[in-house]
Amino acid sequence: MLNRIWTFFFIGGFAAAIARAFMGHTEVWRDIVGSTFDTAETAFRIALGLTGVMCLWLGIMRIGEKGGAVEFLAKIFGPLLHKLFPGIPKGHPASGSIVMNMAANMLGLDNAATPLGLKAMTELQELNPEKETASDDQILFLVINTSAVTIVPVTIFTFRAQMGAADPTDIFLPILIATYCSTLAGLLITSFFQKIRLHDPVVLAYLGGMTVLIAGLVAWFSRLDQAAMETQSSILANFLIFGIIIAFMAGGIRRGINLYETFVEGAKDGFKVAVNIIPYLVAMLVAIGVFRASGALDLVLDGLRSAAGGVGLDARFIDGLPTAFMKPLSGSGARGMMVEAMQTHGADSFAGRLSSVIQGSTETTFYVLAVYFGAVGIKRSRHAVICGLTADLAGITAAILVAYFFWG
Repeated sequence: MLNRIWTFFFIGGFAAAIARAFMGHTEVWRDIVGSTFDTAETAFRIALGLTGVMCLWLGIMRIGEKGGAVEFLAKIFGPLLHKLFPGIPKGHPASGSIVMNMAANMLGLDNAATPLGLKAMTELQELNPEKETASDDQILFLVINTSAVTIVPVTIFTFRAQMGAADPTDIFLPILIATYCSTLAGLLITSFFQKIRLHDPVVLAYLGGMTVLIAGLVAWFSRLDQAAMETQSSILANFLIFGIIIAFMAGGIRRGINLYETFVEGAKDGFKVAVNIIPYLVAMLVAIGVFRASGALDLVLDGLRSAAGGVGLDARFIDGLPTAFMKPLSGSGARGMMVEAMQTHGADSFAGRLSSVIQGSTETTFYVLAVYFGAVGIKRSRHAVICGLTADLAGITAAILVAYFFWG
């Protein structure tokens, strides 16, 4: 999938450049060649600048992981997940793997979440009577993964910091709201297909409590003017994030781990991640740069702006749509679109913030489906795709609405 997207940007940009050249815009070739060198340099500079922040966050995350944060979240949300997966026998190891995977996803621990997720899918396959057809429990597990609530979107904070955002964490609450809407929509549509009893008292208690919390945040901030809203949301976001750091350290102290050595251990992984991301970031940003320099991207976005203006909509959200279109298909592509939006419009622009919220609102549906179902040999996904894409649509729509709510 990623190979096709990458190739499309180059071929589409080349075709658009030929069309513009025939119309007399011969400077387009100079712009395209210049863009390839400029964006390659920019991608390397961004990835290099990510090193420090990535080391910091992955060091903190390693403390949280060893300090029991994953197990803590697993205990909190375990009763809910047991109700949502009635096909899993009591005491089966799949239950524990699912809970741990969800907890790791909430903390943004991709390195821990994916192995746990594959383990859970393998264990669910043992319970699946039709080995080539996805079971209800497997579909629900996949949909929850593609729309999973992420409490600490570390990577997005890191990119925003590197792109010069005044407050890299100011998108924390908007992402939390948008990703909750994505998860809730995924759960509702899957429940419709699978006739899951969401009116169970335990399920209602969890969903009702989280909905009340999100609604309370929205109600509180809706009473404030724009300046007060930005100030208070920034204070709350930074307080919560630093509170999480302190909680991780407290958990580490309680378990008797060496905080400094654990931090350094995680930070080393942060360095590796920052270096490993360079080729992917260069590839995507160069391809997107060619597509933009050729005029193809602007042509598409201008058409969407005209359509939005024709029905009386504020068209500022259009600049965030490339990230939205890419998100279900490719995580790397969506990340490239997010960085490109921040580079073009500014990290603190409406488009820069919106693309960041969209990036954090949902996961890459087709990638998760290919990896998780492919790992256990499932060929017939039944309603998994439509449920995953419905969750994506809900998350992206919520991201757009929440961006207008917080940043006007």
